[in-house]
Amino acid sequence: MILNLTQHAATADQVTAGVVDFDSANRAKLSALLTFDNLPTMAEVGEVAEAIADLAIYEGETEGGVTPTRAMIGGAPFLMPTLEKALIAVGITPCYAFSKRVVIKEADGVKERIVFKHEGFVWVEV
Repeated sequence: MILNLTQHAATADQVTAGVVDFDSANRAKLSALLTFDNLPTMAEVGEVAEAIADLAIYEGETEGGVTPTRAMIGGAPFLMPTLEKALIAVGITPCYAFSKRVVIKEADGVKERIVFKHEGFVWVEV
């Protein structure tokens, strides 16, 4: 199980790869923690990282049936190094999703759209 600690719901490909989303209540808590409305101090960044790690440990177990040991993270770049450390401190190995941009041509041959196809994970060294 890889607990999704991003603001976005896991894609079908990510779910197939083992990513599990929080329920709606915990997803709202996570989203609030990942949202910075004002310029944070590094102390505030640390507090948020620890709160997310706590949420992962205490609520993550109810999502997947076991205490999570892996989590997919993403969000504000200034938060990620501190969040990596906070997760590792509680026994969770963080990773980042890796996606490729894929151009899909519509049946009419004229329209194109770009989708992001999940290709795997980049794991943080512990």
